[in-house]
Amino acid sequence: MSVFLFILLGFLVACAISVSLSKNLLNSILIYMSYSLVASVIWILLESPDLAITEAAVGAGITSVLFFVTLKKIHAMMGEADEELKKQEEQEVLRMESGKGEESDEPKSSGGTV
Repeated sequence: MSVFLFILLGFLVACAISVSLSKNLLNSILIYMSYSLVASVIWILLESPDLAITEAAVGAGITSVLFFVTLKKIHAMMGEADEELKKQEEQEVLRMESGKGEESDEPKSSGGTV
């Protein structure tokens, strides 16, 4: 059992370091969730079931949900449709900046009679 405990402790340290070095916020949250679950297993091995339940519920459960909601609110986590819309907007801006937009040398007609 002590070998298994040392493996879990090593994984805990690896999770802590990788959360600190991760540049993607979504990946950081997922790593944090795994960190909390491993900490919960360690508390069970140390015969503290009350701490294990609390760590699993608060660390991996409620906190992670709050992080996901926060990412959604600050628009850091976008769906595929949002990403496609963002790409289209960027392409439109690039076209307008390069002069290939809807501007032409011919005067625009108003479409009506004067």
